Amino acid sequence: MIQISKAGAAIVGAAMVLSAAALPISPAGAQGRAALVGVDPVVKEPLQQTTPILGRLVSRQRGVVAALTRGPVEDIRVDVGDRVAAGDVLVQIGGDRIAQDLRSAGAELSVARARVDTARAELASAKIELERLARLRQSAAFSQARYDDQTKEVATRESEVREAEASVAVAASEVRMADIDVRFSTVRAPFDGVVVARHTERGAFLNIGEPVVTLINDNDLEIEADVPATRLSGLAQGREIEARLSDAVSIAAFVRAVIPEENALTRTRVVRFTPAVQNLASDLASPLAANQSVTVMIPVGDARTVVSVHKDAVIPRGDGHMVFVVNEGTVAPRPIQLGEAVATRFEVLNGLAPGEIVVIRGNERLRPGQSVTYPGMPEPSNDESSAPNAASGDDNKKAT
Repeated sequence: MIQISKAGAAIVGAAMVLSAAALPISPAGAQGRAALVGVDPVVKEPLQQTTPILGRLVSRQRGVVAALTRGPVEDIRVDVGDRVAAGDVLVQIGGDRIAQDLRSAGAELSVARARVDTARAELASAKIELERLARLRQSAAFSQARYDDQTKEVATRESEVREAEASVAVAASEVRMADIDVRFSTVRAPFDGVVVARHTERGAFLNIGEPVVTLINDNDLEIEADVPATRLSGLAQGREIEARLSDAVSIAAFVRAVIPEENALTRTRVVRFTPAVQNLASDLASPLAANQSVTVMIPVGDARTVVSVHKDAVIPRGDGHMVFVVNEGTVAPRPIQLGEAVATRFEVLNGLAPGEIVVIRGNERLRPGQSVTYPGMPEPSNDESSAPNAASGDDNKKAT
């Protein structure tokens, strides 16, 4: 950018004034009427340079819904494109066979429990006989061999009880597994979403883990972008950036995570941004989809505070620029030195101060000193309007 010295600025300013004075007088100015213009204030605001990076929308909930039990597919309730809610039935798997397995497991559990009762009864009988033999220990009828045999019998019966109880635990586990199979025979949607693929048909036999349908939640989207490693310094977690879904639609997004894995070929890292809009698909008029392109504006360098002017206020003149500044209902041309462009505004390096009013519409027909008016223009103060009358009164007094 060209730097202008103070002396050069003065020369350019004089040239602009002469050039503006040579402009033809508009009909409004010739007849003394104020020209209607549009204005905008000069402001002091933070400036943050950004660079566009092409990203994409990705769903935080997307995946294949798999079969959790084995059996034939009896019914399919959804098709590609159907929207489902969490808990909706997607597919029904072989319910009759699985229900019969549950009944069989229940019967085995009853048998195992009966065996436990039998083993416990036999153990109780063996203990009674052992106690009877122990009471005969001091008599001539006592037999040590008989007593030892009965002791072994009690131990055997205790082992049989434990075995029977273990069989009950196994049978109960089989019942629980059969009950799980019954529940899993109805495949339900794990989250709200849209069916994007169907992987089975009615009559097919599914094993555990085989795919049934693919779901995607288009109401829970994030933005993903491959950001050059040299641009990551300004992307701290929680940093707000601008994301442009189209030329007319921009939303705020926040840095959620910078993935600590760099692409060796492109020297980029994946960055995930969370949109400020909670429900993109419903809160925005245009429908959104996963993998839709999004432009994210990545900050470059640190923010700094600058004085800026609207682009429509700037008029090229020779090698420089000028604006018309409004002051007490009239306009005056003023040379300015511009810096970087920021959206619809220019950074002003020299020539304007915050709060000054500049013309942004109708400035191409203005001449220096011309009267203007604009919506919301303040009325002249009473003190200024009465000052000439007061001076006239003093002159009259002196004349008398």
